[in-house]
Amino acid sequence: MRARVTEDSKGRRNALEPCEKPCAIERGMRILGGKWTGSILWHLKDEPVRFNDLARMINGASKKMITERLRHLEAHGLINRTVLSTSPVSVHYTITDHGRTALNALDALRHWADEEAGG
Repeated sequence: MRARVTEDSKGRRNALEPCEKPCAIERGMRILGGKWTGSILWHLKDEPVRFNDLARMINGASKKMITERLRHLEAHGLINRTVLSTSPVSVHYTITDHGRTALNALDALRHWADEEAGG
């Protein structure tokens, strides 16, 4: 049920059945809403991407921020990290099946933002 606000006889407003824990939208935003998170998933949607290539694709994000976001996504099971035994050692990232489920929401957000911008 959706929370509603009522007013008593003295004009005091109270919420009926307020949200006591984050709703599904808030939980999703906590996972996907971080800066660069959606961009990282979007860049991983077609093929594995090496860390340095991902950093080049996301111009404006520091390597520290990308590392932080990648760890966050990995912790939530949205991406996999693979260390390749090359010389020098290389790391690449792939989107998981669970991560792919977020792409529809990101695509809808992309379309919404394009319409909002008049594009």
